[in-house]
Amino acid sequence: MDRLKGKIAIVTGTGSGIGRAIAQRFVDEGASVVVADIAGAEEEAAKLGKATVACTIGVSCSADIQAMIRTTTERFGRLDILVNNAGVESKQAPTADYAEDEFDRVIAINLRGVFLGMQYGIPALLASGGGSIINMASIAALVGFPTAVAYTASKGSVIQMTKTAALEYAIQNVRMNAICPGVIWTPMVERFTGGSAAAREQFAQIEPVKRMGTPKEIAAMALFMASDEASFVTGTALPVAGGYVAQ
Repeated sequence: MDRLKGKIAIVTGTGSGIGRAIAQRFVDEGASVVVADIAGAEEEAAKLGKATVACTIGVSCSADIQAMIRTTTERFGRLDILVNNAGVESKQAPTADYAEDEFDRVIAINLRGVFLGMQYGIPALLASGGGSIINMASIAALVGFPTAVAYTASKGSVIQMTKTAALEYAIQNVRMNAICPGVIWTPMVERFTGGSAAAREQFAQIEPVKRMGTPKEIAAMALFMASDEASFVTGTALPVAGGYVAQ
């Protein structure tokens, strides 16, 4: 416990799944957390307790991200950790049939949203003397997934942005890392399965460990990356995927 004692963190996409688990783990470890989402932020903040502040944002909106950073620094006086977790799944279609507006929607949230978080979060971290940015990528950033051109493009680009920024700010004590979850049992995956037990089992069989991961397992990796234990870790894209990318 207390691995983040006294730290100030922002976690986007806290309304459910991985973002909710990360925010909870950070609070449990002593951080004050700004919980941010397009809906439900107030409810999540109330559940997490007095160490949290809510921000209702759309991550693809520059003004919203700037307001989120400003709220954090005005309320807590600093920023130490930023988790760019908010994202959406994409509709599925072969590349030649993929709708342009759907491609733009996915890129706006999954990629532009991370870029804006970094663009406006980095100055706040520098003003605090350094810190950690954690970007949520995916195993879909590391291998091809047919019919998911927008999603794979967005998540692959998140890794490249993470590496680029890691090099730019390495000597200024701002660490940048990405997490690449495998198949994690979240509302997003539940929507894919349609609540079907057979579909859920099929998803589990994708992983060499023959089960889906949990949001708490991704939160544990985020905790490590956010903590001082990871002081020599920057520019990485780490799969948390039950061995999927080892195949």
